[in-house]
Amino acid sequence: MFDPAMVVHLPPPVRRWLVHAIAPGTALLRSVELAMHGGIRLGAWRRFEAAQILTPPQGFLWAATAHITALPVSGFDRYGNGTGEMRWRLLGAFPVMSGVGADVTRSAAGRLAGEFVFVPATALGPAVVWEPLDDRRAVARVSIGGREVRVTLEVSASGALESVTLYRWGDPDRRGYREHTFGAGFQDEAVFGGFTIPCTASAGWWYGTERQSEGEFFRFTVDRAVYR
Repeated sequence: MFDPAMVVHLPPPVRRWLVHAIAPGTALLRSVELAMHGGIRLGAWRRFEAAQILTPPQGFLWAATAHITALPVSGFDRYGNGTGEMRWRLLGAFPVMSGVGADVTRSAAGRLAGEFVFVPATALGPAVVWEPLDDRRAVARVSIGGREVRVTLEVSASGALESVTLYRWGDPDRRGYREHTFGAGFQDEAVFGGFTIPCTASAGWWYGTERQSEGEFFRFTVDRAVYR
């Protein structure tokens, strides 16, 4: 069960976030099932509905259906057992996009590292090592599949999480895989089972740079979160 005394040794912004995010006495559960909806940019912005199982640092499975005109595109992104994968089909039958291999795995691991904030108890576990930056920011060194990902959290004076940023492996400009700035900004919060987490966000490549609007491709609202 969470006791605020557990965070006294952590950097100030991390202390504020965790005291804000976890109610005293809440069981420190480290897996969540999320239901969400929003928009994803596939050429134009398309609406989607999705469900996600998130258990950092072990893995995630994000299964969604997006709508291109009246036609559904459904599939999943996942990371688990040290490998990443994506599979997407039109009308459930015609392949649209798929990917496996080292580059997909490394990119998926970066996504998992950045999303650990939706399972706040992970911040108290051995997979995360903290480094202070200043009164608003701290770096979480998250170990995923034998590789360390540095995730910067920005926290408001109230303890609400404002953004996460990291260098994530990817190929958003079709010039070959390499590290790019990736991040998400959070707008609203909701409480689920004693955990206060961001419930609306926008995310994408080159976050915080002059190319942020070009790289943004994902906007979502969390409708439900069940911790286990």
